[in-house]
Amino acid sequence: MNTPLYNVKKATEVTLSGNVDDPQWNVANNLTDFKSPWDNKPVDPISFRALYDEEYLYFSFIVADNEVYTDLKDDSKESIAQSDRVELFLRSDYLLDPYYCLEIDTQPRVMDFLARPNRDFDLGWSWPAAGIEVKSAIDEQKFSVEGKLSLASLKTLNLLKQDKLGYYLEVGVYRAKYTRETTGQNKATWITWVDPQTEHPEFHIKDSFGVFRLEP
Repeated sequence: MNTPLYNVKKATEVTLSGNVDDPQWNVANNLTDFKSPWDNKPVDPISFRALYDEEYLYFSFIVADNEVYTDLKDDSKESIAQSDRVELFLRSDYLLDPYYCLEIDTQPRVMDFLARPNRDFDLGWSWPAAGIEVKSAIDEQKFSVEGKLSLASLKTLNLLKQDKLGYYLEVGVYRAKYTRETTGQNKATWITWVDPQTEHPEFHIKDSFGVFRLEP
């Protein structure tokens, strides 16, 4: 399978408001090729963009959704896991040993954890506090999430790598959508940039990642 590629354009400092309204987002490549390979229903539009400067990797999602579900019983990671959210996974190597997960809901609350193969999750791990910032906004038709990760933290975690073409990261980009059924239960729809070619929904495997290439 050919590894999907997303080119990250260089910017100056991007201002985060939660609304994805900094003019620099307009020059970023707009990733909209999201799908749910395990569901026959069409996926509502999702727009993902990324930029970088000398200090940060910036990312943003705009997600069409007029029925956002958020579990607010508490602020635990388990509560976030039951909410509509967007997700970024970043891996240190092809073997996923380890990789790092950021799952962000509309509040925005962050479920960050370290993972290893076969769903070996360390939920007690957190992204270095000085290396991450996220903001969000929501209205009747959509929600948006934007954030930044320091390049220093990406280097420390061995996520920002270099080859003869320059700097790159290996990233999975996802969305979890919950729909309330007549039974009162929530049904999850799992949405991904890269189709991992699995029979059942699965993001936690090597074939669900693509490459983010930082343009000079």
